[in-house]
Amino acid sequence: MAIIAPFHGVRFNLNVVDNLEDVVTPPYDVISEEDGHTLLQKNPYNMIQLDLRNDSQAKEGQKTRYSDAHSLFGSWQEDQILVRDDKPAMYLYYIDYTHPSGKKMTRKGMVSLVGLAEFSEGIVRPHEKTFDAVIADRLELMETCRAQFSKVFSIYSDKENAIMALLEQNREPEALCSTKDHNGNTHTLWRVTDPAALSQVSQQFKDKSIYIADGHHRYTTALGCRKRALLKNPDMSADNPFNFIMMYLCCMEDEGLSILPTHRLILNPGPMSADELASCLDKRFEVEEISGGSREILIGEVLARMNEADMDADVFASGAYHAGEDRCFFLKAKPDALKDSVVASKPDVLQNLDVVIFSELLIHESLQLDHKRCLREKLVRYFSDPDAALDLSVKMSIADDNHTPLLFLINPTKVHQVMNVADKGEVMPHKSTYFYPKIMTGLLINKLVEDEKIELL
Repeated sequence: MAIIAPFHGVRFNLNVVDNLEDVVTPPYDVISEEDGHTLLQKNPYNMIQLDLRNDSQAKEGQKTRYSDAHSLFGSWQEDQILVRDDKPAMYLYYIDYTHPSGKKMTRKGMVSLVGLAEFSEGIVRPHEKTFDAVIADRLELMETCRAQFSKVFSIYSDKENAIMALLEQNREPEALCSTKDHNGNTHTLWRVTDPAALSQVSQQFKDKSIYIADGHHRYTTALGCRKRALLKNPDMSADNPFNFIMMYLCCMEDEGLSILPTHRLILNPGPMSADELASCLDKRFEVEEISGGSREILIGEVLARMNEADMDADVFASGAYHAGEDRCFFLKAKPDALKDSVVASKPDVLQNLDVVIFSELLIHESLQLDHKRCLREKLVRYFSDPDAALDLSVKMSIADDNHTPLLFLINPTKVHQVMNVADKGEVMPHKSTYFYPKIMTGLLINKLVEDEKIELL
């Protein structure tokens, strides 16, 4: 079903840029304004200048940002800051990392082009909503620069691990590059150019569906870019570059594939005591207070209990921490609560998802916070790191008199749940998954050259 093809990757010239760590970045959508300034200070060739931070409401002085990025992209190629591989290739991309649990792991993936397909075709399957303002920003950047600067992260099933075995057997002996990210994880690329091996890999994908893990906006942007190209050239051939998107593909059975939880810091409008919090939760949850230690010990105890409860697929467990009073609670949904809530009206594939139960049963029904209001007033903040969330909740409990910060801990979504939701054509709530580690922007760029043809295998 899926069309996989090699491409001429554009990369930083290591004869000019000797420290990749200074020029590559995390994905644009996780870079804050402060982080953006820090990245730019590291090196004038930092990718933040090309794969711009999302700013769907650009200020007056930023209206040339797309054309500025286009000019920089061109000049960096002319000056050999960026070089393009002369042979079409697929690329092995490994990340050696330390899981938050302390376990050393390696996630193995590949980078190639994937033929664009509308979601209705069922070849490439999403699980999250997209936002028009973000797509509009990314579309202007992609069309102006004629390039895909960052990769879509997708997963596929390959129980025999045949695809990765083929690429590993035929990779070049020496790695193209290796660098660390801001978390100390090591990212390494190898090139595979052997035509026979590439053809075999392409054939392996013919009967597979591809599931977007991270990068729904990037994929939808590429669909929009193709649509614009078709309006200009209705006879555009199937091998035209605008029919493809650069993807990082990881096997769902890979032992290094991790999804971290995304905890929520709720800024409850107005004052709320810990007793009031427990009272409003008590209607739908079994509420047990955890005490007898520092805040870090309390959070650790709740997370341990949540992990234990997660072994039972029918139990929703969460943790709540009231920073203002340094009180912590372990929560388990009462069986009847799910039956009598809006969760029961959801499609079956969504009803057992922790993020859905949390969003509907806890935020909406227990705290009485409307989803639109949460978005409009920015009442929800998201954290994969519970320590960072804990630190901010304590600071806000002192500094913010208008809100009561309430930290809620939830278990991570599982890989098979992502695929099940996508298979049913449903979508999860915002920030339902956090695939870790993030892939780096700038290790490979896909240049869209209109008169070139993609090599279909």
